[in-house]
Amino acid sequence: MVNIKLGFAPTRRSIFSAPDAVKYAGLTRQRLNELQVSFSDITEFNDEGLLYDDGDMEKIAQKFKAEQVDGLFVPHCNFGTEYLVARLAQKLDVPVLLWGPRDEAPDENGVRLRDTQCGLFATGKVLRRFNVPFTYLKNCRLSDPAFEQGIRRFIAVCNVVKAFRKTRILQISTRPFDFWSTMCNEGELLEKYGIQLSPIPMPELTQAVKEAKQDRSELEKTIKYVYANMDVQVTPSELEAVAALKIAMGRLANQYGCNAVAIQCWNCLQSELGIMPCAANSLLTSEGLPVVCETDIHGAITSILVQAAGMGDTPTFFADWTVRHPTNENAELLQHCGPWPLELAQTKPVLGYPLAFDHPGAVEALCKGGKITLARFDGDHGQYSLLLGNAHMVDGPYTKGTYAWVEVENLDRLEEKIVCGPYIHHCTGIHGDVVPILYEACKYIGVTPDLYDPVEETVKATIRGEMVK
Repeated sequence: MVNIKLGFAPTRRSIFSAPDAVKYAGLTRQRLNELQVSFSDITEFNDEGLLYDDGDMEKIAQKFKAEQVDGLFVPHCNFGTEYLVARLAQKLDVPVLLWGPRDEAPDENGVRLRDTQCGLFATGKVLRRFNVPFTYLKNCRLSDPAFEQGIRRFIAVCNVVKAFRKTRILQISTRPFDFWSTMCNEGELLEKYGIQLSPIPMPELTQAVKEAKQDRSELEKTIKYVYANMDVQVTPSELEAVAALKIAMGRLANQYGCNAVAIQCWNCLQSELGIMPCAANSLLTSEGLPVVCETDIHGAITSILVQAAGMGDTPTFFADWTVRHPTNENAELLQHCGPWPLELAQTKPVLGYPLAFDHPGAVEALCKGGKITLARFDGDHGQYSLLLGNAHMVDGPYTKGTYAWVEVENLDRLEEKIVCGPYIHHCTGIHGDVVPILYEACKYIGVTPDLYDPVEETVKATIRGEMVK
């Protein structure tokens, strides 16, 4: 379950109507409760439950830190106190959402009670002076669809940032020798982003697999699940090895506190266990522990980001860009030996043999259709970026493994981006459009967003609430 808590700090300024600010703070609380948003409030610090005093700000910061809020939501219930907002945001170092309820018309005497929009302009400037990144949701009414969508989008952004900042990847063995493209700079990832790797040798995995085979209860449960959800075309002993590998990787990830796995899926594994790990990868990814192939650390980071952006609504899938469509000039084959989650298959998946290897354990299935998001975190020479864009599924020829034919706006343009880098042939996909969420999260994690279609203005409009579906 995704559990994101916001620090709720409605603010006002003294020269504008305090009663109206209190009123709108209460209405905003009510709306958040209606939307079932988890938040930490500040009502105990003064009679108004508002941020406008420096002494209260220190106490609020202490409370929000103690409750480990994942984001800061600062409704400007009138003009607001911009320097207190900036000081509080700087202390917390979490994503910040700047918004205020739309102002009413001046009264019959020409008096304006709140000037909320004007205050938002001021706070945005001061946040910049404090070097605090923030997300802006347009000045709209609480009842507007833009408000609900903006809050939910911001919560997803907070989830991406939270997942990224706690990333620790279980690295099972070294990268395969032939895969120079998946090399990474472990020290730089730690120094730059706090990303940790937990490397283990292949014998540690094989020992964990042996131990998993002794736990007959969990082993039989996994085997039963596979029989119920797959067309099994391997022997019982081979299926037992697949199930034991799935259990072993899950236990090792838990032991080392990891939220993703990158495994050397060939060819040492086959000599040790006699199987491909694809089906085990598939099962774990379905459970929210993404497992990527060929010890692709940057691929594992990508999967963590994309999974967090999806808020657990649908699983991710790890794929190769492989070949162009035979007749569609903007379509491409996304494929891998079989690590995609079973629930993404159009029909019951087959558990059998992959295209390029002689060992069992691969999954074969055509992915279900729809609009998808594709992403790739990568970098070299100390510069990191996140390739981002959308595609939609199209018809195409049958092939082995887990696969989908996808169409993009301009495949030539995308092909050039991947070839010229810093990207490789691996990507992570997810059904739905999470491009705006990932784009906005980049400003908080220090990664450059790189859209493979020229849609940046559309993405920005979505984030600020202009393009409401």
